[in-house]
Amino acid sequence: MIGIIAGTGLEEIEGLQARRELQIATPYGPPSAPIRAGELAGVPLAFLARHGRGHALPPHRINYRANLFALKQAGVRRIVAVAAVGGITTGMRPGRLVFPSQLVDYTWGRDHTYADGGERPVVHVDFTDPYCEGTRGMLIDAAIATGIDAACDGVYGATQGPRLETAAEITRMERDGCDIVGMTGMPEAALARELAIPYACCAVVANWAAGRGAGPITMEAITAALAGGTADVMRVLVRALPSLHAMP
Repeated sequence: MIGIIAGTGLEEIEGLQARRELQIATPYGPPSAPIRAGELAGVPLAFLARHGRGHALPPHRINYRANLFALKQAGVRRIVAVAAVGGITTGMRPGRLVFPSQLVDYTWGRDHTYADGGERPVVHVDFTDPYCEGTRGMLIDAAIATGIDAACDGVYGATQGPRLETAAEITRMERDGCDIVGMTGMPEAALARELAIPYACCAVVANWAAGRGAGPITMEAITAALAGGTADVMRVLVRALPSLHAMP
């Protein structure tokens, strides 16, 4: 199966056929929600709502270890992570899709590894390139084929949340090389790497980051931007899924 982890703006997958819920227990506790399995575009799919039902879990309270472990137990062998982000640099405008190639982790206090002592040995995974280039390339090809003006590169800065950032923090992040800012990119990507699951991110720019827009950030503007961006995400997924499923 191909796994889809999604959060703000994509709590359901429209068109998911033969759907069923998988209740999977893990050594790390329960995942955010039951995994919804089915088929989309003829491809077996497993969907997990990152923030749980009703968007109840803030970013720092998500059980990322349980989420990734449950998907692996369900038979997922490749993951596309959909995330709402803020745009920092020129071109990262609200509503645009971004397929980041790098990330910077500003989070703290999260359970960020399976190698934390006990029964599992310490593993130092190579994280030079945090996203699977093959998976990322398929998503980019699908966006181009459907005529979507997406950003095919960028650096994702993962912050703690749930509050949004200050203008000074965004300025620092831009100096660090970040193009977009989100709250759920880590430790999700690193845990997927530890489990040897190819993982890539499809980010939807929901708003200009603090100090980059014309005024304050409002939920009304975020909702409007996500509506169009989420429709583009679904177009990309439907186009990319058969190719992703065919990958070894």
